[in-house]
Amino acid sequence: MSTILFAARPPLWDEYETPLRAALAEVELGDADLTSEADPAEVDYIVYAPNGPVTDFTPYTGLKAVLNLWAGVEDVVGNPTLKAPLARMVDDGLTEGMVEWVVGHTLRHHLGMDAHILGQDGEWRAGVVPPLARDRRVAILGLGVLGTACARALAALGFQVTGWSRSAKEIEGVVTAHGPEGLRGALSGAEIVTLLLPNTAETENTLNEESLAWLPEGAVILNPGRGPLIDDAALLAALDSGRIGHATLDTFRVEPLPPDHPYWAHPKVTVTPHIASETRAESAARVIAENIRRGEAGEPFLHLVDRAAGY
Repeated sequence: MSTILFAARPPLWDEYETPLRAALAEVELGDADLTSEADPAEVDYIVYAPNGPVTDFTPYTGLKAVLNLWAGVEDVVGNPTLKAPLARMVDDGLTEGMVEWVVGHTLRHHLGMDAHILGQDGEWRAGVVPPLARDRRVAILGLGVLGTACARALAALGFQVTGWSRSAKEIEGVVTAHGPEGLRGALSGAEIVTLLLPNTAETENTLNEESLAWLPEGAVILNPGRGPLIDDAALLAALDSGRIGHATLDTFRVEPLPPDHPYWAHPKVTVTPHIASETRAESAARVIAENIRRGEAGEPFLHLVDRAAGY
């Protein structure tokens, strides 16, 4: 019988306990000891949140795997005490939520909806018609599970989609680019850019003073990925100059975003409070249970993190 430690803040235990027990039963592991407290030497698997109680993995001498509750692993991947395999969360519900947020805000900016929702002033402005999706160029930076799903969804709507990643990838219906020159090419033609890169030393400030200048004047930035992907000072300067038309931001270097941060009051910034997507307990529980089943059966784990790459 395996012992599974749920190492996250107490409210999450209340949310996940029932779905996890049900998911474990579905894969015939209903006899597993699922607990939020355990003798470290007896723990086989840790269901882990980086803001939870475990920071030192040394006492967990029999650990078979750490199963992250979040898609991002930047807060744990560099922990020197973690020697066991680390799996990130790839959850269908999380992916669906991200696609909906990205598609929704892409369409919002593509159609110019803010002008009508926020700007009703009694003046009938005839002839201001948005282009069709097929005439709008968009870019997705980051072609992991989330970025690929968003790129495909936008391409299915007819947008001209370019996807960029560090290494070469192919996605049907999407123009792909990679490497430094590929980034410049992807940005130089993009009127709407979505950032879905992982947070690593290599991706920090992907959008900075230089790369923002590659974008067409008036381009829109969407960031549901990670706050450090953007140089905040450079973005604010580009917004003030008119180089960037608008930024819709869901993730930030400091969260919650401090009340005095200039993003809150900037007329060209929309702040959403890290709601682009969320791991759903029921679907995430099935992902976790399947990985534990695999571990017990001696099969390869799903969604393993490349510790050298950081994601």
